[in-house]
Amino acid sequence: MIDFNEVEKYRENNRIEAKKALGGLPESLWETYSAFANTMGGVILLGVEEHSDHSLHTVNLPEPDALIHKFWSIVNDPMRVSINILTDSLVSKHVVDGKNIVSIEVPRAQRTDRPVYIDNNPRHGTYRRSGEGDYRCSEEEVESMRRDAELKTQDMRVITELDTSALDTVVLDRYRSRALRHNPGYAGLGTEEFLIKTGAAVRGGDGVLHPTGAGLLMFGYEREIIRVYPQYMAEYIGEAENGEPLRICGGNIYEFFFSVYPELIRGIELDDPEERGAVCGAVREALANALINADYLGRGGISVKKNADEIVIENPGSFRVDAETAASGGVSDPRNAALIKLFGYIEVCGGVGRGIPSIYMTWKNQGWEIPEITELFDPERISVKLRLRKGKRRLRAPLAIRTLEREKIIVEFLTRNPSASLMEISEVIGTPRKQTREILNGLIDKGIISSSGSGRCALYMLSR
Repeated sequence: MIDFNEVEKYRENNRIEAKKALGGLPESLWETYSAFANTMGGVILLGVEEHSDHSLHTVNLPEPDALIHKFWSIVNDPMRVSINILTDSLVSKHVVDGKNIVSIEVPRAQRTDRPVYIDNNPRHGTYRRSGEGDYRCSEEEVESMRRDAELKTQDMRVITELDTSALDTVVLDRYRSRALRHNPGYAGLGTEEFLIKTGAAVRGGDGVLHPTGAGLLMFGYEREIIRVYPQYMAEYIGEAENGEPLRICGGNIYEFFFSVYPELIRGIELDDPEERGAVCGAVREALANALINADYLGRGGISVKKNADEIVIENPGSFRVDAETAASGGVSDPRNAALIKLFGYIEVCGGVGRGIPSIYMTWKNQGWEIPEITELFDPERISVKLRLRKGKRRLRAPLAIRTLEREKIIVEFLTRNPSASLMEISEVIGTPRKQTREILNGLIDKGIISSSGSGRCALYMLSR
């Protein structure tokens, strides 16, 4: 991750933290361990100090082996650190200019291990990393990580304080009619049996049929949804066919999906019907994917916006698997597994792990700009941007490197190199300078990198 022969070229940033550690392991090390584990990962350098010009310099650890031994002792103590996510190879000793230093590479923790916290106190001992250093997570962020760590997804919870009167029977009948077209074997089921069979409701020990989280979100009256999910909101902003502003807001997930989807695909015109079908299918996947993977207890709600050039779909929540893994397909960890089944019964989504890859492939086949997926923190949020090009207008197809992969390449390149110009980064990721600048601006907006200078003299570096 770092060229240890050129430590002085590096700067502290959102993936590198330097600590002198001449008096032993500093207490702030554990805050940084927690922060890196709960964000993007990073490397902690012991025996390295930051000078006034922000350059890094080695100071020579007198007993690096003893320091490493002490580190392992503490990181394996559950009263000090909630979990050890490191392997032996991630903690190592180096000799730089005749001086001893220690590097600790902290990966991003799996969602089942988050939050990673210190001092046996998740409320006050959970940290994340931002461009300004480590910060203590809010209770909201901690609770979000805890929800994601559970084996059962949040939409499987039985809402015992409600019964099926919380469900809109008109919407349920529409859904059921659509589902029976694809699942004729369910035709003989009564309403209660249908709800149980699809996972929308469960009969409790009290003999009452209670909706699950998925059933409530899919079919519930909005007022009842808000009782359980106070932050719930679903909003679409676009343009009506007559050119007037159009806003669709509220309702349950089923109503929202089938109100918004026709608006999203209206105006998508391609000469080949199969190509248009593929594009519309990819848009459907993007919308369903946001609804399926939203954290409905998180802030911000579902937001969908469309203009002549692009569609932007946002949902609360962070990635439960690495963003690149989600983009490549085959591995998925949906936040709302029961909602996937409900959408699957009406053949809306393509299946677990297939949504994002199908969107990428469709856009690539059209020669359009690769979709952009952004993960934000505080509050946690995922944004998918689909740039639209109507008719047969084609853009030169970029190299087959997805936006997320390009971002990772840039971050790794700037980890190895303290700063770089637009031209240098453009050559590294193999894209035109205009497109490279857009990707860099996206990383700046997320607080991952920063820039200095302007025009051709501009330099980019990881944020401090």
